[in-house]
Amino acid sequence: MIPSDQPRVNPLSSHLAAMARNSAWSNLRLYRACLTLTDEAFAERRVSFFPSLQLTLNHILLVDRYYFDALIGGGAGLTIFDNELPYPRAADLWDAQARSDQQLLAFCESLADDDLPHEVQIDRGPSVGVQREQIGNVLPHVFVHQIHHRGQVHAMLSGTDAAPPQLDEFFLAADAPLRDSELGDLNAMREQRTTLRPARLP
Repeated sequence: MIPSDQPRVNPLSSHLAAMARNSAWSNLRLYRACLTLTDEAFAERRVSFFPSLQLTLNHILLVDRYYFDALIGGGAGLTIFDNELPYPRAADLWDAQARSDQQLLAFCESLADDDLPHEVQIDRGPSVGVQREQIGNVLPHVFVHQIHHRGQVHAMLSGTDAAPPQLDEFFLAADAPLRDSELGDLNAMREQRTTLRPARLP
């Protein structure tokens, strides 16, 4: 895996690939906390925009899938939201989110700066129709959406027995010792297609 702080030939697309790695890494840390909770605690009603860890994390995944489908011209559109709670259990949701993160990262790593102006058609339903955006604008929107809701998950975890993980130890070179092991775990997941389980507590 290329370190997040290593210079690259295409600076804009390379930054988007780094953001995709950051999202995968952040989700790994967040889910390792969530996977220590019982199913009941994961689904318990809490104070947030979506009133549970379960609903918030399912929402992140569905929106990821919605925009990724648009980016690759998949044609599923708004049908992705037909089931707003496809994965009630954290373990099943993590498996799905990890696969989604790997797909998005592979897509971002395939981009060059010349690809970023290419058109993306986004199905907004019959009342709005199809919106046309650029790859270079859709991807930052996806990343900001993820960050927005991961912050809510982080806050909800404060009311559980699971310690909210640090999520800003990624881009600075000084943070390398804090992220490298988990980036290695993510790289192994991509290569071996294995499911990562929560870290064992001491």
